[in-house]
Parts: sequence; C-alpha cells; structure tokens
Amino acid sequence: MQKRQLGPYQVSAISLGCMNLSHAYGTPPDEDTAAKVLHHALDLGINHLDSAALYGFGKNEELLGRVLKDRRDEFVLASKCGLFRNAEGKREVDGRPETIRRVTEESLQRLRTDVIDLHYLHRWDKRFPIEESVGVMADMVKEGKIKHIGLCEVSAETLRKAHAVHPIAALQTEYSLWTREPEIAVIDACHELGTAFVAFSPLARGVLTGKLRDIASLPEKDIRHNMPRFQGENWEHNLQLADRFAAIAEEAGCTPAQLALAWMLHQGDHIIPIPGTTKIDHLEEDLGTLDVHPSPEILARVDKLINQDTVAGPRYGAKTQEEIDTEMF
Repeated sequence: MQKRQLGPYQVSAISLGCMNLSHAYGTPPDEDTAAKVLHHALDLGINHLDSAALYGFGKNEELLGRVLKDRRDEFVLASKCGLFRNAEGKREVDGRPETIRRVTEESLQRLRTDVIDLHYLHRWDKRFPIEESVGVMADMVKEGKIKHIGLCEVSAETLRKAHAVHPIAALQTEYSLWTREPEIAVIDACHELGTAFVAFSPLARGVLTGKLRDIASLPEKDIRHNMPRFQGENWEHNLQLADRFAAIAEEAGCTPAQLALAWMLHQGDHIIPIPGTTKIDHLEEDLGTLDVHPSPEILARVDKLINQDTVAGPRYGAKTQEEIDTEMF
C-alpha cells in the first residue's frame, strides 16, 4: 500500500471516508454489510478511517466503535466536532468551547476509544475566533483526549491563524476535478505548513464514477437533491461532461473513478483522497487506482475538460455556503 504523511502518521494514499455507511448518500447499508466493508478496507491496507459526530447523528461513530473495537490499533481514527445534532434533533454549527468538549466526550464514548487520533473542527463557528475554538481543542490534546487537530472547510487565512495556536495536522475540504476552490490558496498553504490536505468527495459525489445517471432515482433524503449541480439544466450539462470524461478513462485503460483519483494523486504528495463507498467491489476499484498510471497527456485533457470554468452550478446552495469559509472563484 502506498503511503502519504498525515501528521506523524504514514497513512494509505487512498483512505476511506465512512459517512455514506450511515448518512447522506442513498440508503445506508445494514450493519453486517457495513462491517464487511470496514474490515475489508483494513485487510486491504487502508489505515485511515474518517468519521464525524454528524454522520448518522452519531450512528457512524457507533458503527466504527462497535465493529472495529478489536482492531483499533490498525488504523488512524479521524472524527469531527463543531457540527452535530442539537437537542431539537436538527443539524447545528456550534463552536462554543463547552459544546466542543461535550461533543468530543460523546464521540469518545461512541467510538469506544480513549483517544481520537485526528479530531477536526467540522465547521468553524464564525461567532467565535478560530483561535478560541482551536485553543480548547489544544487543551484536549494536553489532556490526552485527542492526539492531533484538523480543520474542515476553511480558508488559507483561517488555517494560518489556527496553526499559530496549535499545529494543524490536516485540513479537509471538498476537492475533485469539478471542485477546484482549494487550488486558489489552501493546497499551497497546507504544503507550506506541513499540513496534510484530505480531500472529501474526490469522485464528485459519484458523478466521476460514471455510474450516476438519474438523480430522480436517488432516495428522497439524499443530499444531492439539494445541490445546484444536480438540478435541472446544470445536471444535464454536467452529465455530458461526465460522459466525455468516461470516454477518456476508457481510452486510458481504467475506470472513470480510477482516472479521477489518479488525477488527484498527481496534484501533490500531501493530498490524501478519502472516497466513500458501501460496496466492496467499489472499494477494490478505488484502491486499484494505485496501479493506474495515466499519461501526462491524459491528465492534461481531463484537467481541461472538467474544472471551475466548465462545471455548471455552485457546489452548495446559498444557506449551506454561509457555513463555509473556503475561498471561492
């Protein structure tokens, strides 16, 4: 298994995002199926698993804690605080120090562990200085409850402010051929600071797998229904891009998913994609990327085909975008 640096850890160059085993995309699998995916991931050499308090409103952390309790020393465990289900059962961003502490303590219980290897601030609550939020997480590092701190969906400026308080081991945000905002500043800032860049949705929320065709067929609660790129004329345009991309992948002798991941791995050796899946064959396909070596000409063609100027629609709607601190084109 090829490895990349994340803080003091050498982690699998392609790691595993665990969200869709419990949350957001389609219908989550039953626990037996999810357990098989998780165990198979570890058996294949994936040693970095990404969860969050938000995913399934705690169910994802419970799943990892229950299923992998006997294999805890085999992987770097990442989770997140600052975005969770509140007392009314609704999704909430809350960066108050006492809330960060409480949510982290609850995560430790659900994960059945004494310490979280990498704990992210899932969203920066802009009511409070980032230095304050990172400060309370730094206190938890001193207390031995978390080992390393990460940030999600923040700008290069915010990263630098946070890093001045405590080293930031990883920054996680959406990145793929069709989401290029990290190229404005954050990827370079991570490289400068020695911070790993962890890329979620590296397959464009399924679009770059070549398997997603009919948005109407997705379950009612699938989050893609509310994303502008999957709606109306935007979707029709983006689907055409995906079809052209799939044709280039066939020419390159690999699957569309493998070409998308191979492109990302070429963007910097500090970049770690975390595709998610509910199926073992897709997991094996993703890892098969490590044996795929597209030519520079192929990589240049897909870079030109799918980018911020060719994709139709913003990645989030206006309400969700208010939570995000990343740079925008």
